[in-house]
Amino acid sequence: MKLKTFLTQACAAVMLGAIAHAAMADQLDDIKKAGKIRIAIAMGTPLYSYADANLQPVGSDVETAKLLAQDLGVKLDIVSVTNAARIPTLQSNRADIVVADLAISPEREKVIDFSMPYAVISIIVGAPKSMVIKGYDDLNGKRIGLTRATVNDTLTTQNAKGAQIVRYEDDATLITSMVTGQVDIFSSTPSNLGEMQKRAPDKHLELKFAQTEFNLGIALNKNQPALKAWINNWVKTNLKNGKLNAIYKKYHGRDLPESVIKGAA
Repeated sequence: MKLKTFLTQACAAVMLGAIAHAAMADQLDDIKKAGKIRIAIAMGTPLYSYADANLQPVGSDVETAKLLAQDLGVKLDIVSVTNAARIPTLQSNRADIVVADLAISPEREKVIDFSMPYAVISIIVGAPKSMVIKGYDDLNGKRIGLTRATVNDTLTTQNAKGAQIVRYEDDATLITSMVTGQVDIFSSTPSNLGEMQKRAPDKHLELKFAQTEFNLGIALNKNQPALKAWINNWVKTNLKNGKLNAIYKKYHGRDLPESVIKGAA
């Protein structure tokens, strides 16, 4: 290859790299220029994001999103999504970030980025008191309902291979299916169990066993270093000043785990 050709191609590569880096780092500036941030939130998830008596969005994730937009100095544009649509909505650029009880997992980190943990979610199996269920083996041959494309789905699919899994598009539909008797066992969260107990006390639903607890992260597209740095700094600041803990405790009745709070140190 001639030296002139080599230098030309090298310069072109450097320029393309610089352009690509600039494009990747510009989303934060774009949000500020637009004066609004589009945050995807999975509505219909008790305690995290749901509609109140006046049909207004409330919950720990909703309040977290409001605080984030306020501190960024822009208007909040809530993009309501199902659990299954959280990552696709982000990838298709229909939202800038996702604040929707999205657990940080190695599989998800292959396609999107996460902030440092800002909250947690517990995953449990619940059923009527009359059913004896102490672990995954007791689910063999039984129908269990859960929400599609969640960590519940992944955990149950991996560990309860003898169960018949019934997948629903969102938590609200899962709750309705339990309340109306379409399924008698579920994998979800303590908050959803509480909603089921409130709506169907005669079913005597209870927690059977805890599956795990996951850290939740604010999701964003890969290659957005400026936006990710701002969000991480925001999470760290609001863990240190206690605001994120106060939001979580307001809706979930308990403090954030020490491991999450120490992450801001």
